[in-house]
Amino acid sequence: MKRLKLPILCLLVICLWSCNSQVEKINGVSFVASRGTVDESHIKPVVAVNANYAAIMPFGFIRNIENPEIIFNTERQWFGERRDGAKQYIEALRAQNIKVMLKPQIWIGRGDFTGYMDMKTEEEWKVLEESYSRFILEYADLAEEIKVPILCIGTELEKFIDRRPEYWNTLITNIKKIYTGKLTYAANWDEFKRTPFWGQLDFIGLDAYFPVCELQTPTYETSMKGWEKHKPVIKELSEKYNKPVLFTEFGYRSVDYAGKQPWRYDRSMDQVNMEAQVNTTKALFETFWKEEWFAGGFVWKWFIDHNKVGGMDNSQFTPQNKPAEDIIRQYYKQTG
Repeated sequence: MKRLKLPILCLLVICLWSCNSQVEKINGVSFVASRGTVDESHIKPVVAVNANYAAIMPFGFIRNIENPEIIFNTERQWFGERRDGAKQYIEALRAQNIKVMLKPQIWIGRGDFTGYMDMKTEEEWKVLEESYSRFILEYADLAEEIKVPILCIGTELEKFIDRRPEYWNTLITNIKKIYTGKLTYAANWDEFKRTPFWGQLDFIGLDAYFPVCELQTPTYETSMKGWEKHKPVIKELSEKYNKPVLFTEFGYRSVDYAGKQPWRYDRSMDQVNMEAQVNTTKALFETFWKEEWFAGGFVWKWFIDHNKVGGMDNSQFTPQNKPAEDIIRQYYKQTG
């Protein structure tokens, strides 16, 4: 018996070390910009859901999909959409021990999809490139100023990247001259396999709106089954570049057919279905959150006035004041 004590003790030490050495998941919320400042009362619900990260999303605006000029940091924008607002949000979140991914985004007039943005002439491309560089380097500077852990260099810009790959290589180099933290890019779910610069970033970023189930009320089992064709492709890319995967956005609407086309946000889909949101959300967590190559993610989306949003008659993405909020709270508690 005495001779067994040392090996058993060694095994216990190794087991404890292994368990404690697992990397903490990024359990995030996409913290939506608002008109005014935020304070502790706005952040308490983020803490209560066991989140440890928030994505802060200042905006630049383009009048239409063919207009190359990005407008940002103007007085006409909401406070949270500007640099000064992003800084105030970050500092308020940090005071409550919430880390931040800074995720500057583009909004095109009429809500046109940014992935389709395509210029007709070389002159227009140059204007867009110069404009985008000013925009993203402004926030790279802010990220470095207040030591934000993660900077997302773009969101769903497939054609821009496909048409101008050399610009993006140069842009990443220029960002790294300013910002010393970790970088990612938010590729759309059907774009990420073609994104050419993963090797230059720290995370493979996905907006994870993968179709998983066509049922009116997707079940947990059918949603799990739906991930079987997507998960190996995602894992393979992680292994190819030796980079962890980060879901820069993930989530489902509380609506019928939530798993069929999860990217849809049009209000013509208005049949509230809380079970659909719960089942798809749980399946996503069970599929990814235990994987070592998976870094975590940011649920879409989280509004600052918690008590005034979401609820049982809301068919949109936010999980706030819905059964899905409890699902997120449980998984974030387990993996934070």
